[in-house]
Amino acid sequence: MKTYRIAAIPGDGIGGEVISAGVEVLQALAQREGRFGVTVDTFDWGGEYYKAHGRMMPENGRDLIRHHNAILFGSAGHPEIPDHVTLWGLRLAICQPFDQYANVRPTRVLPGITSPLRNVAGGELDWVIVRENSEGEYAGVGGRVHQGLPIEAATDVSMFTRAGVERIMRFAFRLAQSRPRKLLTVVTKSNAQRHAMVMWDEIATAVAAEFPDVAWDKMLVDAMTVRMVMKPQTLDTIVATNLHADILSDLAAALAGSLGIAPTANINPEGAFPSMFEPIHGSAFDITGKGIANPIGTFWSSVMLLDHLGEAAAARRLMAAIERVTGDTRFHTPDLGGRARTADVTAAVIDAIQGAND
Repeated sequence: MKTYRIAAIPGDGIGGEVISAGVEVLQALAQREGRFGVTVDTFDWGGEYYKAHGRMMPENGRDLIRHHNAILFGSAGHPEIPDHVTLWGLRLAICQPFDQYANVRPTRVLPGITSPLRNVAGGELDWVIVRENSEGEYAGVGGRVHQGLPIEAATDVSMFTRAGVERIMRFAFRLAQSRPRKLLTVVTKSNAQRHAMVMWDEIATAVAAEFPDVAWDKMLVDAMTVRMVMKPQTLDTIVATNLHADILSDLAAALAGSLGIAPTANINPEGAFPSMFEPIHGSAFDITGKGIANPIGTFWSSVMLLDHLGEAAAARRLMAAIERVTGDTRFHTPDLGGRARTADVTAAVIDAIQGAND
């Protein structure tokens, strides 16, 4: 029997609550399947580690998780530490050196959850957003000079490489090709950003020629926000830059009912490094410790983790359990307008897993 080693990094805030729930569900699923096992190593990195050690993770942290099959990540963000320190010190310190250049964020309206959009049924909002995850606006190129003086200046340089754009475009076209509608929307801002984004457009056109069965169109990012709200049924697979997709995917999660249900995968498609799976809701310190965090985003991220490991049957079983539970309003947490607690939702998903038929 194959055993998968999972590195669990709860991080900050509600990360500890949802990751422990995710681990519980993964272990229950492995027991139910009987074909594979799950061994979890938990790493206490994050804001509290920073307060004790002056860094978000140990210097050899990546070496400690490099040979795990996958990473389950909670959140990075602490009210006593600047956000750029927590992000660059932990999440990006894993994503970028591990070349997890494809960030994949599925979005759809799950059973029992109502979209804030008027008259939108589940089938009319079923998207996958592909976010370039290694360069662009988050390349980390830039600096500050003359700090604190009237002449202080700061730059953040948005870096795009032909290799980086080509690989994310091919990834997005392949993903669109695998979905029933075979439809891709390329998000751009080449009317104003006339160098890097024009190259982005040109590469999209060139790569599109390799996928004649995929219909595709191009949309300026500002117009894309309107289209997502007004014509959600016209979208399927979406590819955008690091910053644009970061913003659009949060909008997508809100349109699907709650950030608490939204998953994401940071993928190294070549398998040279482990990929990392996380809910997108952040650390949510306002509800930390109250036991009401929605674990669905973590469970759905675990579905993506299982798919990535090749355990498609287990992934389908877990997704079916999630949909069964969200379809019952008794298990809606406060972000969905309910009164359920994290433990209630977790127990219900485990019950659904154990009761599911093969």
